[in-house]
Amino acid sequence: MISISLPSPAKLNLFLHILDRREDGYHNLQTLFQLLDYGDQLSFSINKQPEINVISDLKDVKPQDNLVFKAARALQQATNCSWGCEIQLAKKIPMGAGLGGGSSNAATTLVGLNSLWQCNLSHDQLAEIGSDLGADIPVFVKGLSAFAEGIGDKLTPISLNPIWYLVVTPKIKVSTEQIFCHSELTRNAPAIKIRALSEELYRNDCQSVVETLYPEVKQVSDWLKRYGNPLMTGTGASVYCRFDSQQEAKKAQQTVPNSWSSFVAKGINQSPLHKQLENL
Repeated sequence: MISISLPSPAKLNLFLHILDRREDGYHNLQTLFQLLDYGDQLSFSINKQPEINVISDLKDVKPQDNLVFKAARALQQATNCSWGCEIQLAKKIPMGAGLGGGSSNAATTLVGLNSLWQCNLSHDQLAEIGSDLGADIPVFVKGLSAFAEGIGDKLTPISLNPIWYLVVTPKIKVSTEQIFCHSELTRNAPAIKIRALSEELYRNDCQSVVETLYPEVKQVSDWLKRYGNPLMTGTGASVYCRFDSQQEAKKAQQTVPNSWSSFVAKGINQSPLHKQLENL
């Protein structure tokens, strides 16, 4: 039996602009995905039986509803692979927080099993499989921080300066569907060119709606303003603030109220998943 443990990194949206609503109900948007050196861990054990078994401590998620299971099954069906696997998921990324945990888990599953099952699909092919499961999965499959357009699936890799982040999460889960369906959501942001990216333009068009529906998010944002210009990632509930050094971020983390969870992470341009597989 072949076994391997692989990382599943979190992400931040350094901005999130909603351009318009499409006829299919999805939204055209522009965002900047920043990968982080912080995340979950997935352990894979493959076997020659077709069964897929996912083990995790997610009490509210049935194994068959887990994106890890759905990704493994989708790859199995797309390649007619007769092998199966057992996958153990060790979670650190908060759920319903806008950090891409589920999407990253699915991407690690696709990329990892593609190697272990010897499917030999390209990253583009894996991203296409993943996009049917979630719009954020392709950025994790390709493993590079990126400027994203469309529904978040049209990616242009970008090299970002190394920055440290303090990420703070209240003890709530935000429904992405609820936010994107909300009547007060701004849907008319003008499109920007990648060459025109500027931190002065960074904002999250979902933040005001989320803060109205989930006052805990506003509380976190207001608290973080003592350290800079905080911004919500994705549709929340996590809010982050930038720091020039790990020491500064760690010092600020020590003052985070006990009622919230937090972590400090460094922005990275390449996923640790891809680095590890390259070295196998």
